[in-house]
Amino acid sequence: MTGPQARRSYVTALRPAAFGAAPTGERLARMQRSPQFVAGQFNNPLPTPTMLPGSAGRLLRTQLSKADRTRRAPRGHVPVHRLGAADWEQGPVSGLRLTWMGHSSVLVEIDGRRVLFDPVWGQRCSPFTFVGPRRVHPVPLPLAELPDLDAVVISHDHYDHLDMPTIRALARTGTTFVVPLGVGADLEHWGVAESRIVELDWHESTKIADLTLTATPAQHFCGRGLRGGQHTLWASWVVAGPQHRVFHSGDTGYWAEFETIGRQYGPFDATMIQLGAYSEFWPAIHMTPAEGLRAHLDLQGGTGGVLLPIHWGTFNLAPHPWAEPAEWTRDVAAEAGQAVAFPVPGQRFEPAGEVPDRPWWRAISHPLTRTWQRAEGLVGEA
Repeated sequence: MTGPQARRSYVTALRPAAFGAAPTGERLARMQRSPQFVAGQFNNPLPTPTMLPGSAGRLLRTQLSKADRTRRAPRGHVPVHRLGAADWEQGPVSGLRLTWMGHSSVLVEIDGRRVLFDPVWGQRCSPFTFVGPRRVHPVPLPLAELPDLDAVVISHDHYDHLDMPTIRALARTGTTFVVPLGVGADLEHWGVAESRIVELDWHESTKIADLTLTATPAQHFCGRGLRGGQHTLWASWVVAGPQHRVFHSGDTGYWAEFETIGRQYGPFDATMIQLGAYSEFWPAIHMTPAEGLRAHLDLQGGTGGVLLPIHWGTFNLAPHPWAEPAEWTRDVAAEAGQAVAFPVPGQRFEPAGEVPDRPWWRAISHPLTRTWQRAEGLVGEA
């Protein structure tokens, strides 16, 4: 074999496995039939810049600032509630229990079933073990000590949501993986059997026992390895059981679609809302805490249910101070009268029971200045 084909094979052989695999065959054909797939790639309904023009220089200066880097990390050890096999022997009294494992990884016990969202057990959210954002706290339990799972749900293919070593370990459990269109190619590349993968477009659903899992829209993007363009879909998720409903936002900017999702699939007993890793440099793809609260209210049609903040506290992915997402959320939720759960990683809670609300991060956070926008349009005092 010579020429371009040989060069392509050589490059493929050198390509890190964590980059995943490009969709082909019927998987690609199905993607191309999606209403979201236009001009050779997936698109949001409205133009969505991943970064504002002219932001790169300012972002670099922020990243290089020693003072800013200091504020982006805790100044002490993050408390973690260690879990073991015995913690799963008794199910939730109410039928619904959430365990935040850190970042966007949440184990939901719902109506006798277990669903694990965006599991990332790796030390870095990166294709490499030696470089990339490193977690600031350990995972609450080893993967081998997870209880039996009915489904693993992935929101999109970014490294802080789709972790190759974690997927390879979970592939050995025989659980079902429910993912957006195209992401199945990565999973198969890492050893997940095709028969254990369910790929969905927005507003498509699958049944697992008596649960209905539905891929719902999100305003974000994909990207893994050196692939150009948007070749896998991104999604938020609704899981509905006989008695309870939950929503996981994945990564998304704030948009009007939350109201539509709420009317069609809500209200929810709990929402898991991305409200960290925001920045003025990329306002369309990640929500601030104020926007995250507004998203919850849109989904619920007002206050109600419990909001669990996700996508904060574990990896340093944005210029804001480490504890700002929690403190900002606490402020705007109090003004709106909305219940918010603030568990330490590994701490389980039932939305119908006592919800953890202690501001545990204050003991290890650098001092914060309240410069954010409040829910009622007021600027907080310093």
